Amino acid sequence: MNIAGLFIMLFVFMFLGTPVAVALGLSSLLTIMLFGTDSLASLSLKMFESSEHFTLMAIPFFVLAGAFMTTGGVAKRMIRFAVASVGHLHGGLAIASVLACCLFAAVSGSSPATVVAVGSIVIAGMVRTGYPLPFAAGVVCNAGTLGILIPPSIVLVVYGAATETSVGRLFMAGVIPGLALGAALMVTIYIVARIKNYPRQPQAPLKEVLAAGRDSFWGLMLIVIILGGIYGGVFTPTEAAAVSAVYAFFVAVFVYRDIGLRQVPAVLMDASKVTVMLMFIIVNALLFAHVLTTERIPQVIAEQIIAWDMASWQFLIVVNILLLIGGMFMEPTGIILIMAPILFPIATQLGIDPVHLGIIMVVNLEIGMVTPPIGLNLFVTAGITKMSIGQVVRAASPWLIVLLSFLMLISYVPIISLWLPNLLQ
Repeated sequence: MNIAGLFIMLFVFMFLGTPVAVALGLSSLLTIMLFGTDSLASLSLKMFESSEHFTLMAIPFFVLAGAFMTTGGVAKRMIRFAVASVGHLHGGLAIASVLACCLFAAVSGSSPATVVAVGSIVIAGMVRTGYPLPFAAGVVCNAGTLGILIPPSIVLVVYGAATETSVGRLFMAGVIPGLALGAALMVTIYIVARIKNYPRQPQAPLKEVLAAGRDSFWGLMLIVIILGGIYGGVFTPTEAAAVSAVYAFFVAVFVYRDIGLRQVPAVLMDASKVTVMLMFIIVNALLFAHVLTTERIPQVIAEQIIAWDMASWQFLIVVNILLLIGGMFMEPTGIILIMAPILFPIATQLGIDPVHLGIIMVVNLEIGMVTPPIGLNLFVTAGITKMSIGQVVRAASPWLIVLLSFLMLISYVPIISLWLPNLLQ
């Protein structure tokens, strides 16, 4: 009865348009007050302890690093390098936009930020050179999802905190899947461009490729510092986040000089707003997870699935269906914090690696970013292109075939996710 009441209240609040964080916290609070035995004093202590999680300290620093990189001209430099490298291929500008999304995702850790930074430049450029607007919008909308898969990913940090999984291993696990998905999108673009005879750019001379690479070097070094530092034993993922924030500030202000010292307070304020929003969601979601754990819901579900003798591949089908549906209605952080405490114990008992489960969840949530009615990338792309949401949905839909095929591959070929973290263990 307790849990039925919890989920009924959660869905009623969300149906009424209550923000996800408030719906999670309010339904948990009412469940404890009406059905539970915990005191409000112990409840407030639990919320405070939840927000103290050391891994969560990485989030404000990664957000700040992404804010400095997004505010500066890092995206323009990466796009220049991408166009110089692959612009001469069939569909070269579109392929370059995917490559730029891969590169920018590695310094921003955010899908909407990747769509804004890259899309605001390359979509207009593609249309001017002869690409249809729906094609350009669909490519960038889907390629922008790489922002939550390629490290440093805030969503992977949240999953690591929710399941006590190594964030360093999760970051390394996201590298090969992220690059593989980017490559799959590029190959698809190349095939479509050849069939439809989309324009090609003149091949850039080697001098321009080297100059563009040198110009974007300082931005690209951020990912080297983060992953190299973690696996070189120089610092923990949380310390890596702090280093990345300081490095991004130094590059944006003193190396590229895209922003001045007077603009730094505005960047800090923007990053603070995003951090407060994320932490508010996280604290309320951890309270929700506390209620689930107190009522032993994950354990009961795990015991039931094992009693049904469900194989791991069957369980992964259920996981994918649940997350694909959830991704249509909620943003990634909320879904991770609600579903991970439920799915993690079951996956562990079925022998599924926690790191592999994390990557499967993130790829599902990538697809959720481009599916209506709540897909954030759809709204961001509509804002950039001035297209209606319906037009953006139609433009992005064909590319879902690539993302769904990739999801099946990631789900049932775990070596793609686990090879690199196991190699460097």
